[in-house]
Amino acid sequence: MKKIIFILAGITLGLSFNSCNKKGCTDALASNYNEKSKEDDGTCTYTTPLINFSFSHDFDGTPVTSSVFDQLNFTNANGELLSFTKLQYSISDIRFYLADGDSITLDGTYHLIDIENVASMSYALPDLATYLGTKDYKATFTGVGFNYGFDVTDNVSGAYTDLNELSWSWPDMIGGGYHQLKMEGRYVDAASQTVNYQFHNGSKTINAAGNFEANYRHISLDQSSFDLSGPTTIEIKMNLASWFVTPNTWDLNTKYTMLMSNYAAQIMMTQNAGNVFSVGTISQ
Repeated sequence: MKKIIFILAGITLGLSFNSCNKKGCTDALASNYNEKSKEDDGTCTYTTPLINFSFSHDFDGTPVTSSVFDQLNFTNANGELLSFTKLQYSISDIRFYLADGDSITLDGTYHLIDIENVASMSYALPDLATYLGTKDYKATFTGVGFNYGFDVTDNVSGAYTDLNELSWSWPDMIGGGYHQLKMEGRYVDAASQTVNYQFHNGSKTINAAGNFEANYRHISLDQSSFDLSGPTTIEIKMNLASWFVTPNTWDLNTKYTMLMSNYAAQIMMTQNAGNVFSVGTISQ
């Protein structure tokens, strides 16, 4: 009887020892993480978490939503009192920056934001795994970026059925492709008259020599550090006041309509686009 007890005790001890040294995936960020494993066996697999962009808008800190449309509540850097009645813009080729200077670009991604369309104010990005290659999504990212509008490769007339249906095309006679911004409203001019303005910007423009030029801009927002240890929402903020200043102070009395074929105005708009975006809250 003593021998049997001794043998059973030995088996129990052996099982306990083997359990404590069980091999498996020990990385809590892995999809096949095993909390009972004490030794990593190199089998960890990863599914990148859901990443979502949310979009918000303000005028030097005052929130702007469609609920304040057509209210003359805002004053631009040139001193004109103005309102907004439309705000639509597009972004593409979203990018995540790594601390070593490298980045992960989600080629082919694009999204149209319409402040009157609640659904468009949020954008669930595709799974990063498709774009990672040998890069590690668990690394610390230093920020995000995207193209304002489409770059030369992607800015092809008629290429996007959904955008075609939304009348987002840019006229072929001034370059073709697509808009990147439609901002409209009213302003009080120098004669104290309330006048409509149309601030439309395209990814191409035509210069005085009759040549088409690319007019998109890459926006780099690399001042925010974050990782992707779980589902992540990144707020992209737009300060509408910045459309009217830096580097170009905008005078609505001289540039308020017929701007799509105005080469100088188109270039100025895209230059100012470099200062309107920022990263807001990053929540996980």
